[in-house]
Amino acid sequence: MPRSLVPLPPQVDGPFQVFLNGVLQTPGEDFEVDGRTLVFPSVLQKDKISGWRWFLGAWGVGTYRQNDSVDVRYEVRGRPTLAEGLEISAVEE
Repeated sequence: MPRSLVPLPPQVDGPFQVFLNGVLQTPGEDFEVDGRTLVFPSVLQKDKISGWRWFLGAWGVGTYRQNDSVDVRYEVRGRPTLAEGLEISAVEE
């Protein structure tokens, strides 16, 4: 069963919220927490834009691929903080 793993940033300590592509995720439904790793039950991917694709995009030619973004909202000394675009790794089991 393919899964995706997202390590939490070291500064995240305490309650936090998880967003996938800007949509709030529900713990236990949309993802699990295993230690300091978020585990998603599906394959998430970050698109790496090559120089050629960047060049085409600069000229208005779209090349669309899956580009998931995992963000975590947490607080540091009572101030809201957002960790954006966390690293994603896919695991096949």
